[in-house]
Amino acid sequence: MKYQTLTPDEAAALIENGENIGLSGFTAAGVPKATTRAIAKKAEEEHAAGRPFKINLFTGASTSASTDGALAKANAVDQRTPYQSSPDLRKNINGGHTRYNDMHLSHTAQYMRYGALPRVKTAIIEAANITDDGEITLTTAGGNSPTYCKLADRIIIELNSYHPKELREMHDIYMPLDPPHREPLPLIAPDHRIGTHTLKVDPAKIVGIVHTNEPDGIGAFKDGDPVTDKIGENVVVFLEEELKKGKIPASFLPIQSGVGNIANAVLAALGRSQEIPPFKMYTEVIQDSVIDLMKQGRCIMVGGCSLTVSDGMLADMYKDLDFFKSRVILRPQELSNNPEIVRRLGLICINTAIEVDLFGQVNSTHFFGKQMMNGIGGSGDFARNGYLTIFTCPSIAKGGAISSIVPMVSHHDHTEHDVDIVVTEQGVADLRGKCPRDRAKEIIENCVHPDYRQLLLDYMALTPQGHTPHNLGKAFEMHNAFLGTGDMRNANFAPAE
Repeated sequence: MKYQTLTPDEAAALIENGENIGLSGFTAAGVPKATTRAIAKKAEEEHAAGRPFKINLFTGASTSASTDGALAKANAVDQRTPYQSSPDLRKNINGGHTRYNDMHLSHTAQYMRYGALPRVKTAIIEAANITDDGEITLTTAGGNSPTYCKLADRIIIELNSYHPKELREMHDIYMPLDPPHREPLPLIAPDHRIGTHTLKVDPAKIVGIVHTNEPDGIGAFKDGDPVTDKIGENVVVFLEEELKKGKIPASFLPIQSGVGNIANAVLAALGRSQEIPPFKMYTEVIQDSVIDLMKQGRCIMVGGCSLTVSDGMLADMYKDLDFFKSRVILRPQELSNNPEIVRRLGLICINTAIEVDLFGQVNSTHFFGKQMMNGIGGSGDFARNGYLTIFTCPSIAKGGAISSIVPMVSHHDHTEHDVDIVVTEQGVADLRGKCPRDRAKEIIENCVHPDYRQLLLDYMALTPQGHTPHNLGKAFEMHNAFLGTGDMRNANFAPAE
């Protein structure tokens, strides 16, 4: 191989204070590991010497402990976009030490090509293989690698021998043209391929290869509990009824599912259903539960942006790669999350909310309006454009001290115009075709925990007139009650005398 071999420290030495860095990967899947740990080490050394050192970090989505975690602990990230899920980085963001631009994941690459985001100088890309003419086989994610490699002045390759070269056959790499030359995306089915197996770059940009051999380090999600299992059952019973009524075609529609324990519970319930036929998925994150459904024959194929499966599951997949490489398609997030394709394919989109208000607005990102949790991720890309958009959440949190259904969300991520169905362990609220007052009645009757139903009815009674019966003086009474007393049930919606 003609490229220079670098140690992680030598690669990190190339990075300068204030530099814009673009990383491969999406979640912990496919993210560089050794080089980012070395950059964190360099930051600690520079800070110890009294010199400033921070980078601006652009990724596909969240990363891993070796990236966001290590860099955040070293206070090495000035600006971060588009998504994160690291406890250490979250602390820096909410503490004002890192500037975080939370954005729709389908927008990141095109915004950078349009000049709305600063251009990366260095792309650090994890690869399963690299040829002398610059043909890169990505590992377990598509992410924003094509755009970062196109725009970067230089590319550092982390060649990770843990991943087989045959992963190339899972990838479908395609970059849309920019206006005014943009054309329709010719992807017309979840299992349709429109791109190439490898990412071709100018080999002159590649400044070196860092050799590694380590898995993505993804642990399995926790087992479900009675609440998440009930949410999953409620979603599936609703979909079965829609199928019987002919509102969903008899052949069913492709599924998009978010990340986490509720998503896993929904997928598990789909797998158990006797009414729903084997289905396809067009999503962003492919989890263990999806692979289990593929083994059972319940999920026929899946297209997504990342293979975010536990290390044990990934090892099992690599033992049976011939089975999976024809049934799993990994795409850049410009494709996996593209609104045009979401609308065309008619996806059933299932994502998780932090809180929902009485009229259908959803908060996916912030606690009490100011504390960032993770970010909006791809939920907005799918919610506005899906055939059917479902948001799920438990009805209560903190042992009942917090209601997930509130008069007004403390942060808006998805408007009432983008939300069709709300599901908690209490039941299902169908908001389609309803005015705000009818939406509120549907949510209170079907989704609100019994401890909070009368309280929210009292709120509604405050405003007998108006299209949307908000009382601006009381809209955040439940939030303020928790902040003041530790329990939303102490809110008072008695009318002023």
